[in-house]
Amino acid sequence: MASEGPVTRRVQVAEYPRLVKLKEMFNSKFGSIPKFYVRAPGRVNIIGEHIDYCGYSVLPMAVEQDMLIAVEPVKTHTLCLSNTNPLYPDFSISANNIQIDKTKPLWYNYFLCGFKGIQEHFGLSNPAGMNCLVDGNIPPSSGLSSSSALVCCAGLVTLTMLGMNLSKVELAEICAKSERYIGTEGGGMDQSISFLAEEGTLLAKYKGLQWDKVLQLEEVQGRLGISLEEMQAVTEDALHSEPYSQEEICRCLGISLEELRTQILSPNTQDVLIFKLYQRAKHVYSEAARVFQFKKICEEAPDNTVQLLGELMNQSHRSCRDMYECSCPELDQLVDICRKFGAEGSRLTGAGWGGCTVSIVPADKLSSFLASVSEAYYQRSGRNLAPEKESLFATKPGGGALVFLEA
Repeated sequence: MASEGPVTRRVQVAEYPRLVKLKEMFNSKFGSIPKFYVRAPGRVNIIGEHIDYCGYSVLPMAVEQDMLIAVEPVKTHTLCLSNTNPLYPDFSISANNIQIDKTKPLWYNYFLCGFKGIQEHFGLSNPAGMNCLVDGNIPPSSGLSSSSALVCCAGLVTLTMLGMNLSKVELAEICAKSERYIGTEGGGMDQSISFLAEEGTLLAKYKGLQWDKVLQLEEVQGRLGISLEEMQAVTEDALHSEPYSQEEICRCLGISLEELRTQILSPNTQDVLIFKLYQRAKHVYSEAARVFQFKKICEEAPDNTVQLLGELMNQSHRSCRDMYECSCPELDQLVDICRKFGAEGSRLTGAGWGGCTVSIVPADKLSSFLASVSEAYYQRSGRNLAPEKESLFATKPGGGALVFLEA
């Protein structure tokens, strides 16, 4: 249940090569062994891009790649953070004076977000310190939410160290809010799926959280007497396709330019001079409707389910590319290649402007699909192919965050 806390699992560390390696590295680094381990997964959003922070439902799933942290509480009040990747430097700070620099998205600042979120939730003024060794296999800067996974992992680390209890939903909400310490203004999708996912299940426990929101939205639409499809028609009638200036927006809303800038625009949009309201609204309402359609197809499961879901993903990409303009030539090319070699549907994911694509591929075509995409996109183009499992991989729905104790 979503009201339950994250799972704690006792394991034989010797049976898990990654835990064995992490334990050995921890001992080498700190001269001791971890008290416990915490993992939190990355995610991929199947459909529903740039609408979660507009209040609409989305459909992510946890991937198998994750953040894994080995932890040892200490008697001092110092946080000592280290990373198995030598590209990420060690860091230490007083647990009593957490300062997070929004201008520097360094790896350890995301850990500090999760720590500070739990600290402030419980009103702790003198928290204990700990030694932590972080190991992540989520490709960085890929749109698979490695930063949010680290925030969630750190939040659960801190909660476990304190011996406190919170539900998965409470943890997700705290971690979503705590990312604002570093300037991220998300809609809570990443943190919710990181805690609420169930292995092997697409809708997972996230269904209990976000599909309920779908029902709430349906009720709101019923009271207003207008559906998402009708909102798309209103968009066509009420908004013109040419960009709006700040002055025109002010005339439409009956407000001053100062009110627009201080009450509506965010700090990072203060200098924007034109606004494509028609295009953005058309994307948001059509994408929100596609999520409902995706849900309906999953529930009814017709014979051509995969093809229908794939077409919705294709429509989503076109909308992201043309209406929201968050794609780029490389993503468009990769989507085309994926469809050419067997994907029923393919789209950008993880906000866009770079990052990655997600494709739905029949299992019997998977091997040839991976080989063909690798050759067509990476090898022929001369692009630098990172370790293949990082650049191009298949994944099934993974499980949510949990704590490992050594048996």
